[in-house]
Amino acid sequence: MARVRLPSMLRTYVDGEKEIDVDGATLRSVLDAVRERSPGLERRLRDESGQLRRYVNFYVGDDECRTLEGQDTPVDAGTEIMIIPSVAGG
Repeated sequence: MARVRLPSMLRTYVDGEKEIDVDGATLRSVLDAVRERSPGLERRLRDESGQLRRYVNFYVGDDECRTLEGQDTPVDAGTEIMIIPSVAGG
């Protein structure tokens, strides 16, 4: 089971929870489990073709998944996944 940590802007999709625990062997299967639990969160994380949104960073442990294997990054039991949307402004 992996622990997914969510920033405050995404917590409304999971009843205000700061983190949720889901099963999955890869980041893709973890995100699929998140989608099953909270369908409204899906479009904030992946686009219509199922690709990770460019402006959202996904850390598996200490590494951003795009520097690893993307959605195919293995997730061991107890791994912490942090979802961090980019913030822009001026």
